[in-house]
Amino acid sequence: MTEQALALKPVPTRILTDKDNIVDIIEHYAKEDIGPNDVVSVAESVVAITQGRIVRPEELQPSLLARILCRFVPQKGSLSSVYGMQAAMNAEGSGRVAWAMFLGMLGKLVGRHGLFYELAGEQAALIDDVTGTMPPFDKYLVYGPADPNGVAEAIKKRLGCYGAVVADVNDLKRAAVLGVTPGLNPQEIARLLIDNPFGNASQKTPIVIIKNYGSAAQRATGQ
Repeated sequence: MTEQALALKPVPTRILTDKDNIVDIIEHYAKEDIGPNDVVSVAESVVAITQGRIVRPEELQPSLLARILCRFVPQKGSLSSVYGMQAAMNAEGSGRVAWAMFLGMLGKLVGRHGLFYELAGEQAALIDDVTGTMPPFDKYLVYGPADPNGVAEAIKKRLGCYGAVVADVNDLKRAAVLGVTPGLNPQEIARLLIDNPFGNASQKTPIVIIKNYGSAAQRATGQ
């Protein structure tokens, strides 16, 4: 019998909104392509959009503290925007974000980088500023998804696949798995998605099926 190779299969959809249920969408667009050895991955920003976790900049009222703190974030970061910083402060608390910034700056003085994002709360690292996601939501700030592990579990239960993940991937060769079903290796899945098969612009492929992952994993462990 010929062993089936591991492969990534992006699945196009229409534009999704907060009126959609992401599990229903995956079932509608991808059910026929998903097998029992496959892992279903879905883009975290699209999960967040379907959960209504978006806000327009004009709905925020940036504080003086947000205007000061955003100046200490490198420009490529979403929190370098006063609106991105205010969104993070709304999600995680102004005091927590300010304290994390203070400790982060101290950390840099002794060569400890990334401390701010470790201490400021999950949403500080996950918020996408405007233009950080696909149209028409490039006019919104998008928070990270709620309960990504629960979303992954719901996908696996509905589709009967080997596993499921909610992934944060971009074109800067950064990939992380936010939600995952038991038995999967998040770091390994992130490596498979590192070339961003979702696309970040108008590709409208928020679902990527990792074909034959289960059989490949079993071969690797000799089972």
